[in-house]
Amino acid sequence: MTEKDWDHTLLVFRACLPRRGRKAADDRLFLEAMHFFTVENVRWRALPERFGHWNTVWKRFDRLSKAGVFEAFFDTLAAMSPSAHLIQMFDSTIVRAHVSAAGAKGGSKARRSDARVVDSQPKSTQKRTIPAI
Repeated sequence: MTEKDWDHTLLVFRACLPRRGRKAADDRLFLEAMHFFTVENVRWRALPERFGHWNTVWKRFDRLSKAGVFEAFFDTLAAMSPSAHLIQMFDSTIVRAHVSAAGAKGGSKARRSDARVVDSQPKSTQKRTIPAI
């Protein structure tokens, strides 16, 4: 992105931020960390040190996500773009899950109700024994 693009993006991002709370030191560095995280597909702990401590980045991401900042940010950017209708977004419903995500045991969990158990005939009969006298 050019510097002009960054200036525009940061202006929109800051307009979407909540009004309350302490203002962050470097919004551009935070957005670059988000870009690195998504493009490189790394864990939070694997973020390079140049973005700051990974936990600080994660806490800010979590707080802003819960506040709906990213939805407002992307909606605003899309509304400003003449070609936004040409862009297709992907969500987790079309992403294939990792093979270990399918490891849960399956099977029917249906149980017979107590009323049906009482009404049903036994499947086998017990042999009656006569006690010896």
